[in-house]
Amino acid sequence: MLGSRIRELRKERKMSQRELAEKLNVSQQTIGAWETERIVPGADTLGNIANYFGVTTDYLLGRSEQRKKNKDDFTVQEALNSVMSFDGKPMTDNDREIIEGIIRAYMEKKK
Repeated sequence: MLGSRIRELRKERKMSQRELAEKLNVSQQTIGAWETERIVPGADTLGNIANYFGVTTDYLLGRSEQRKKNKDDFTVQEALNSVMSFDGKPMTDNDREIIEGIIRAYMEKKK
């Protein structure tokens, strides 16, 4: 299901595997392997794919037919993945961990 969803979303945007690979900072071979389900992207990468296409990870994985989440349903991690980017490229995992730690510390102080 995941591979066909990635292929479907890529084709809807009239993108080649190479173009999508450039957007996600992976190789064209990786895109091909995802689409044929020879390999499965990790959780962070899956989130990046979902964010790029504006769909939920549940949609990508075939757990839901609903493509988009309600605006209020974002977790801190999803918000960091979708909002915290520069020039269309997601922040590093280390950057996200630091910011997530700051948010958690702030929320703990509020209690």
